[in-house]
Amino acid sequence: MDAIGDLIVKQLSITDHFILDYVVNVLKSGVDDFQNSQDIFDAVGEILLEGTSKDSSTIERLCDQIYNSAFSSNSTNSTVQRLDAPIQMSLLNNNKEEVTPVSIWMKKSNENTLIQDVTVVPTKENKKEKSSKPSSFESAPATSQSVSRRNMKADNNNKFNNTDIHIDDFDISFGSNVLLRQATLHLAFGRKYGLVGRNGIGKTTLLKMISDGSLRIPSCFKILHVEQEVIGDDTLVIDSVLKSHSRLQFLLKEQERLQNISDDSGQLAEIYNELQELDADSAKSRAAYILNGLGFNADEQNRATKEFSGGWRMRLALASALFMQPDLLLLDEPTNMLDLKAIIWLQKYLQNWPKSLLTVSHDRNFLSTVATDIVYVFNKKLESYRGNFENFVKTRNERTKNQIREYEAQKAYREHIQVFIDRFRYNANRASQVQSKIKLLEKLPEIEPVEQESTVSFRFQFGEKLSAPILQLKDVTFSYENGGSIFDNIDVCADMESRIAIVGENGAGKTTLVKLLLAELDPTNGLRVGHRNLKIGYFTQHHVDQLDLNLSALEISAERFPGYKTEEYRAMLGRFGVSGDLALRPLSQLSGGQKSRVAFALLDMMRPNFFILDEPTNHLDMETIEALGIALKKFAGGVIIVAHDEELIKTVCNEIWLCKNKKIRRLDGGVKEYRRILESELQL
Repeated sequence: MDAIGDLIVKQLSITDHFILDYVVNVLKSGVDDFQNSQDIFDAVGEILLEGTSKDSSTIERLCDQIYNSAFSSNSTNSTVQRLDAPIQMSLLNNNKEEVTPVSIWMKKSNENTLIQDVTVVPTKENKKEKSSKPSSFESAPATSQSVSRRNMKADNNNKFNNTDIHIDDFDISFGSNVLLRQATLHLAFGRKYGLVGRNGIGKTTLLKMISDGSLRIPSCFKILHVEQEVIGDDTLVIDSVLKSHSRLQFLLKEQERLQNISDDSGQLAEIYNELQELDADSAKSRAAYILNGLGFNADEQNRATKEFSGGWRMRLALASALFMQPDLLLLDEPTNMLDLKAIIWLQKYLQNWPKSLLTVSHDRNFLSTVATDIVYVFNKKLESYRGNFENFVKTRNERTKNQIREYEAQKAYREHIQVFIDRFRYNANRASQVQSKIKLLEKLPEIEPVEQESTVSFRFQFGEKLSAPILQLKDVTFSYENGGSIFDNIDVCADMESRIAIVGENGAGKTTLVKLLLAELDPTNGLRVGHRNLKIGYFTQHHVDQLDLNLSALEISAERFPGYKTEEYRAMLGRFGVSGDLALRPLSQLSGGQKSRVAFALLDMMRPNFFILDEPTNHLDMETIEALGIALKKFAGGVIIVAHDEELIKTVCNEIWLCKNKKIRRLDGGVKEYRRILESELQL
C-alpha cells in the first residue's frame, strides 16, 4: 500500500496528508471489496478530486492503475449481501450453525460522507445468569453510521472550539428489531435537549452508544454519561467529587512538583493559567454546593462513600458529573434517584448549565423547566423541536392536525377526480377530459396516512368492597434496634376512597411508614389496625428487579397465577399494554418501563382492594404515567403512593402526608404547598 501512496502523490501531486492517509486506509480496509476500478473510484474518487486540481478522467485513470497493480488478483465472482440491520460481526464465528445472515438495506451515502464500519456494543443490563443463552443477535445492540468529513477534520484537529455536535445518518438495531433508521442528531453547543418517546424505542441505547463511541463524535468533545453509581469505599464524599475531575487533580500535582524546580517557571506559568481557567481555588466550595443541593448535608459530605446506599451513590455520581462540566452531559432519568427537593434544585441548576445537555426524562415538569429543545423518537426517526416540553406538545399536536387535514383534503380531491374518470371513461365526447384528469391524478404527490402514537390505557380490576375502618396507625412510635428514632406518636388512617401521596426528603421515613402500613414492621409503641379482608397490592421497583428475566410475561403470569387459559392471560396483560410479541419476549429484552407494565399486570391479577405504590413512575414514559394516573383515579379501592412526580400526584391524590421531624403532617394546599415549602428552604 505504500506504493499506492507514492503513486497518488506522483500522479496528483497531493500534499494534504490527511486526505492521503485517509485514502490509503480506505483502500487497505477494502482490499477484498473492490471488484473493479469503478469501485475504487466510487470509494475515493470524490475526496481525491477535492485534494487536487486534476480532472475526473485523470482520477479514473489513476484508479485503473491502482486496481491493476494491487487489486486485480483479489477479484472474485462472489456476491455481496446487504443486511437489513447492523449485525454483531464479533459473534458470527460462535454461531455459524444457528445464525442465518439477514440483509441490510442498500443505502447511498451523501457525496460528502463516508460509511463507518459496523460497531458492536454489548449492553450493560443487570440481568440474572441464564441457564440457556439466547441467540447472540438478540443480546446486544449494533449500529452503523455515515460520518461527514467535517467530523473527521474536527477529530484530526483535536481541538474544541464550542462547535455543535453532528451525528448524521445512523442506524441502531437490537437483533432483528430496528430501533432507528437513517436518523440524524444535531446538538447545538450550550443548549439543553430532552429526549422523549415511548418505552422500548431506544432512548437509553442511543445515550449508551454516544457515550461509548459506537456513534462517532470528534474526540475533542468531552462526553460524560451518568449511568453507574460511585463505588463505595473509604473515600470521603467531598473528596470523591473532587477526585472525579482528573485533569484538575493532575494539574494540582504538577504544580506541587514544579514549585520545587526553579528552571521550569514557563511550564509552571502555563499550569497556573489552566488552573485559573478551571477556577481551582473555588473547587471545594463548588463541590460542596452541588452536594448540598443534591441532599448531602455538611456532616454527610465528610462521611465515607461506603456508608451510603446505591441510590445515594447514584446522586454522588450525578454530583461528580455536574462538578466536571463535560462538553456534553448525558443523563438518563436523573429524577428517578431524587426526592422533590433535590429535583427542584437540579432544575434550577441546569437552567444555567453552560455546556450541552442531552437527557432522557419522563418528568413533564422537569423537561418544561430545563429543556430548550425536544428530540422526539418516533417511527424510527429523531424529530427535533425548538422550545421546552409544553411547546413541543402544542407544536406537535398542531403539526399532526395540519398533516391530517392535508391528507384528508388530498384524499377527497383524488376521490372527486376518480369519480369523474369512472363516470366518463367510456364517453367519447369526454375522452380528452378523462385523459387530462388521469394525467392530473398521476402527477399529484402521494401523501401517506399520518402515523400517530397508539393510545395507552390501564384498567385495574377490583376486589372486595370493605367498610371502614380499613387501615390505621394509632399513636405509633417506631425506632430501629440501633436506636434510630423515626416516628413519634403518629396517627394516620385511610379508607376505600383515600387518594394519599406520601412526600418528604429521602431518609425522612417514607419507606418506613409504608412498611408499618403493610405490617412488614411492628410499631415500637402504638397499634396498626387493618381490615381482616384487606388485600393490599404493593408495588415497588425492587419487585420489578426481582422478576425472572428468563421468562416471558406470559410464562411468569402462568407461573404465579395458574389455572387460566392462554387467551385469558393475554387479556390480563393486554390491559397494561403488554400484548402481541411483547408478551412472548423474555423480560431481559424489555425496557425498564415495559417490565414495570408487566409488574402492574401481575399486581392486578391479585385483585386487590387497596394499592400502596412506591415510586411507580420510575422508567415509565409520559403517556404510561398519564394512563396510570387515570386508572388509579378510577380504581374503586384506596390508594397510597410514594412519588416525586408532581403530575401524577396532581392527577390522583387529594391528600398529602409530609414526613418530617418524626411526624406526619397533612398539607391542605396539596403538592403546590409542598413545593412552596421546599423552594423556601432552598431560598429560590
